[in-house]
Amino acid sequence: MTGAGTSAAGTRLGELSYFFPAHNEAANLRGLVEEALTTLPGLAETFEIIIVDDGSKDETPRLADELAAAHPQVRAVHHATNLGYGAALRSGFAAARYAQLALTDGDRQFKVADLGRLIERLQAGDVDAVVGYRIRRADPLVRTVYARLYSLANRIFFGLTARDVDCACKLFTRASLEGVNVESGGAFFSAELLVKLRARGRRVAEVGVPHYPRTAGSPSGAKPQVVLRAVREFWALRLRLWAAPSRALGRGTPILGTAPRI
Repeated sequence: MTGAGTSAAGTRLGELSYFFPAHNEAANLRGLVEEALTTLPGLAETFEIIIVDDGSKDETPRLADELAAAHPQVRAVHHATNLGYGAALRSGFAAARYAQLALTDGDRQFKVADLGRLIERLQAGDVDAVVGYRIRRADPLVRTVYARLYSLANRIFFGLTARDVDCACKLFTRASLEGVNVESGGAFFSAELLVKLRARGRRVAEVGVPHYPRTAGSPSGAKPQVVLRAVREFWALRLRLWAAPSRALGRGTPILGTAPRI
């Protein structure tokens, strides 16, 4: 396996857009951006860091703008209100300008250097995207149980065989996302994206990545309203796929934005 901040044999990507959602992550934001600024030069010749502030009520918006003003590689995207995890990821994808797109969460439970594991697999060939799976989850028991049940449901009703559908450590080629629309704005976003990538014949590989305990901020993924929204979006897609598969696969907003490449 590659070392911290490098891809296989020290080979870097030509360009990489790295983004992460941040909802009330003021305690983590500066450290994550500094980590990315230190690590990404070893992973890509050209890179950008996109902070997606999802309607935060703490100091996240101010800090994001300060970091963007201080570093030319950093940009901030703001939601006026909290739109949800999927909506934040969609904004990150839409804002990204480079040929490869990578994401983690904003809670620092993944190391930016571990994107090198995904890059190594992408560079090995024969895949369009690489998704991580947590080698050992560093989450409370209730979240772990929920995640296992959710993965089982996705396997049964959508045929998704990914070990860890919601692992927030993923890497995509821009080409793999062309023509893909996603409707979910909540926690079902990642599963819907994988369902639609598979339906379009995209080749997705899996790589194990470490997972670290949250040391600052508060998680929101297990909140009842988040879970209920995911359940609604899960069944909406499943029923539409049964009723009219082609129409269901075309619903939603294009993943990729229309901003000019730089």
